Amino acid sequence: MKQVLREFITQHDSKSIMESIEDYDRTGNSTGKSLYVSGICIQGGIKNANGRVYPVNEIGMAVNTLNDQIKNGYSVCGEADHPDDLKINIDRISHEIKHMWMEGPNGYGKLRILPTDMGRLIKTLLESGIKLGVSSRGSGNVNENGSGEVSDFEIITIDFVMTPSAPGSYPTPIYEHLMNTKGGYKSIILANEAQEDAKLQKYLKESMLNIIGQLK
Repeated sequence: MKQVLREFITQHDSKSIMESIEDYDRTGNSTGKSLYVSGICIQGGIKNANGRVYPVNEIGMAVNTLNDQIKNGYSVCGEADHPDDLKINIDRISHEIKHMWMEGPNGYGKLRILPTDMGRLIKTLLESGIKLGVSSRGSGNVNENGSGEVSDFEIITIDFVMTPSAPGSYPTPIYEHLMNTKGGYKSIILANEAQEDAKLQKYLKESMLNIIGQLK
């Protein structure tokens, strides 16, 4: 049975770009400018903070499937923050995915901020300099042999999030503190890769104890 898969990317790592673009209705009349955000939405070929690896071909197929839905007139919308399931809640919609594409191993997306209550909130936060990340929400199978490789992957949507949900191996306060600390996200990835390196594990343990001490 497929799992619900959510993967967070910081604003910095997503290399996101904001721009205001003139929109037009179906008759060609201008409807004013909308805020668009473009950047990396899901990373391929590396073990992420959740210990999962998305093969590039899996991301490519998922991106193509989602784009086919858009071309066929289906509106793919995302939320401000996201739930634990795959349902899109109408009252939480903040943006629409206009297009996704591949660049190297990563899946990129172009998101149009909508004039909904949640969309206006996201627009205000972004224009005020608040660092929002993006989080892919989808489904797939995860290899349980330790590799964490994902197969049969499907992208449902991309959400805007303030902080990610913590993986089971990290207590939430520590994880959120890490994610808001310079270099914290890279430290989590490093921790996942340090399982076989005793010296590196010792260094990371000391760093984690220091972080725990700051939380008191």
